[in-house]
Amino acid sequence: MYSNEQQRVIEAAERFSRSELENDSSGHDWWHIHRVTRMAKRLAREEGADSFICVTAALLHDVADEKLNESKEAGLRKVGDWLQGQPLPEEERARILEIISTMSYNGGTNPPMSTLEGRVVQDADRLDAIGAVGIARTFVYSGWTGRPVHDPSLPPRDSMTAKEYRNDKGTAINHFHEKLLKLKDLFNTPSARRIAEERHLYMEQFLDRFHREWEGEQ
Repeated sequence: MYSNEQQRVIEAAERFSRSELENDSSGHDWWHIHRVTRMAKRLAREEGADSFICVTAALLHDVADEKLNESKEAGLRKVGDWLQGQPLPEEERARILEIISTMSYNGGTNPPMSTLEGRVVQDADRLDAIGAVGIARTFVYSGWTGRPVHDPSLPPRDSMTAKEYRNDKGTAINHFHEKLLKLKDLFNTPSARRIAEERHLYMEQFLDRFHREWEGEQ
């Protein structure tokens, strides 16, 4: 499926990503990368995208995440410097870095991905944000940032600037309404939209159960 050189780059990217993220406690750890990479490979196959570009970008995407670095620029520089040390054509380096730099949700303010490979990797990452795993990651991330589980006096916000999305704490339950439940309509590929339908329904069922238990009705 991959050339020998591409396989070596993928294996190096795995080692680099694992070394950077294996001790993460925000929900953006190595196992998140592992799941997103597997899904990106699956979606690339179903959608006819370049699997090497998709897999490599998926492996590296959170090494550059601005939440885990001093800034977005610092994270992208770290990945860009690493890519410069790999035996890749400059065009492939640019494609990978372009995906990583533009795939973030960012409060819903980022423009659409410009390539099929970018759409595949973005979909794979977003699928890991919903469903059963997405529920678990929401509470892990909320604990990491100091968000409360729920506060009925704080209603979900309908819209946010990118700065508000990054810096305002909110609550774990509000995060479902402010982002996760909106993702179902933002997937790029038919394959991801099909998977997202069931995961979205699972979140809705969870929230219904959560609120009934919160009110002592269940």
